[in-house]
Amino acid sequence: MDDRTTSPWRGGPDDAPAAVLLLHGFTGSPASLRPLAECLAQAGFAVDLPLLPGHGTRWQNLARTPWTDWYAAAERAYDRLAEGGRPVAVVGLSMGGALTLRLAQRRDVAGLVLVNPAVTSRAPGLRLVPLLARVVPSLPAIGGDIARPGVSEHAYDRVPLRAVASMRHLWRETVAGLPQVVAPLLLFRSVTDHVVDPSSAEVILRSVASAERTEHLLHRSFHVATLDHDRDEIAAATVAFVRRVTGVA
Repeated sequence: MDDRTTSPWRGGPDDAPAAVLLLHGFTGSPASLRPLAECLAQAGFAVDLPLLPGHGTRWQNLARTPWTDWYAAAERAYDRLAEGGRPVAVVGLSMGGALTLRLAQRRDVAGLVLVNPAVTSRAPGLRLVPLLARVVPSLPAIGGDIARPGVSEHAYDRVPLRAVASMRHLWRETVAGLPQVVAPLLLFRSVTDHVVDPSSAEVILRSVASAERTEHLLHRSFHVATLDHDRDEIAAATVAFVRRVTGVA
């Protein structure tokens, strides 16, 4: 792993009137959201893009890290940004979307931006993961689903099955609490996504209690859309959405 690309990142003015927390995906790194984070910082928001525990090092470390550690890191970052009552919007990519929704169930989040969020799957093989994890430590990577040539999200090249099993626990907890989500929600979904199927977006949009829930389809990007052909479209729409829901002109 390249420390320059996988390191956590903070930007924007510390005394900004509003803040944004960004959460990367499973086996991924802050590199997948760094351009969007920098765009939000340039727009005047205080921005935090943490490296989730078990990520950005070796996949073996992720195998030893439960989902509760990922969520605890997200919650700590949110609480720091929200000090003094400052409004905080949260952006989540893939599994980071599940963490974002979990935060919205337990904190007063100003708004949610989800990019190809993962909270469930139609893949039948996932039910076998707890058994497989006892004999097979990892499988080939799911990262790098990007249509734009020559771009890397700097994810692991192996997927630890123990961590997949833990992520499924996160999914169950998150889906059970979706009716508690009331914050405005903007969901970007790639029409062609080789990692997350449409069932996650369907469950989220059907189950949240948010009065505002918008699905924005992406036609030129694969799963890691924040680094793909639609990245500028995502950035512009996210900045406008965050400005509105946080009340920052």
